[in-house]
Order: sequence, then C-alpha cells, then structure tokens
Amino acid sequence: QVQLVESGGGSVQSGGSLRLSCAVFGYTYSNYCMGWFRQAPGKEREGVAGLFTTDAAYTYYADSVKGRFTISQDNAKNTLYLQMNNLKPEDTAMYYCAADTTLTPDSCMWYISDPSTSSRYQYTYWGQGTQVTVSS
Repeated sequence: QVQLVESGGGSVQSGGSLRLSCAVFGYTYSNYCMGWFRQAPGKEREGVAGLFTTDAAYTYYADSVKGRFTISQDNAKNTLYLQMNNLKPEDTAMYYCAADTTLTPDSCMWYISDPSTSSRYQYTYWGQGTQVTVSS
C-alpha cells in the first residue's frame, strides 16, 4: 500500500517562502505520476504542480504559480518537493500530495491540469494535507 506523508507547511508573510515535502512509502518502482493539489476554504481543489518521475518533459504548473513554485523530486529519498517562493495571500490553502502508479504520462498531466471536478480526484493515493497560510 502506497502512503504519502507531507510536511513543511506553516504560516508566512506575503513574499515569504516555504518548501513542502512528500515522502512516498510502499512503492519501490521509479516511474509514477505525482502532483501537488491545494484546496482553500469554500473553493474547489485545484492542481498546482505535477510531474512524471521518469520523464522531465512531463511537468505541469498552474498559471497562478508559474515562476514562483518549483516541483522537484529526490529519487534516492523517494520524496517529492514543492518550493514555494514569493507567496501571496491567495496561496493560502491545504496542500495535498498525490500519486498514481498506473496513469500514463499524458494522463498524469491531464488530470492535474483539467479543471473539472472529476479529474481532480483521479490520482489514487493522497496524503493527509499540510496547511499553508500566507498573511498580507
């Protein structure tokens, strides 16, 4: 059973930085789909950034975070990261790490970028979430 454990959330002022981590347990293969989603109170869950672990060409960022957030992975540590710089109050949300071991690279990118509700929950495995709060 794959388990995802997030860490690194917290409270910062506008313009600050945080780095989220997502440790993957229970999956020993190297190729899988991973992403970061977020959900603010009263809003739909949205895809923030994603990647397919064995092909760097498959990387996604939501328009709202391009140039500020960077998704990366450490294969040796089986860990996914989200470096968040120049944070804004509108970035305040619960951030979730998600993974799937069966999606193709194209599907991996589709389901994190597609705004429809059904797509947002296609990833099989989810972490418990970590809160990010940005004050103005």
